[in-house]
Amino acid sequence: MSTTQPIRDREALQKFKNYYLLNEANYRNYALIITGLNTALRISDILRLTWNAVFDGDRIREHIELKEQKTGKTNRILLNRELRAVLTCLRAQSQHCDKDSFLFVSHRRAENPLSRYQAYRIIRHAAQMTGLGDNISCHSLRKTFGYYAWKQGIPPAMLMCIFNHSSFQVTRRYLCIDQDDKDAVFSNIKL
Repeated sequence: MSTTQPIRDREALQKFKNYYLLNEANYRNYALIITGLNTALRISDILRLTWNAVFDGDRIREHIELKEQKTGKTNRILLNRELRAVLTCLRAQSQHCDKDSFLFVSHRRAENPLSRYQAYRIIRHAAQMTGLGDNISCHSLRKTFGYYAWKQGIPPAMLMCIFNHSSFQVTRRYLCIDQDDKDAVFSNIKL
């Protein structure tokens, strides 16, 4: 069994992000991927998001606050500019956006959220169609957030806090540091 990986290549990430926007028009699927990449939430928590968690009446919230399903811990996440724009467009296109409706609804039963399996299929399809291979899954969105945050200089201790991990060892595995990353440290170090 292969390990889920982050999407390390910036160009490949852009193709993956935009697949459901540019290649196979499906704004719900596009918004699902953008939400995963920008919140670092587990897919189970993303699928449970309701319009009320994201919007206060007609105004988009600055933060979402939720109790994580896996850890039971409360997490407060800033909605960045990209995600705010995408969720605002999703709401404008959605037929079911009363406050208790889910953001990512099943096409079969609009009162139900998208299933974890269907979310997996959506992400795997975009990954396969953009040439990313077999190591991309729902958890890749979360890992990709961590990888790019780490590459941009965010301390691993802060990522541990963002991910609500109980140990640094778990966060270290999330970052999927490979030989190229280690080589870059050795080649760029100035003593």
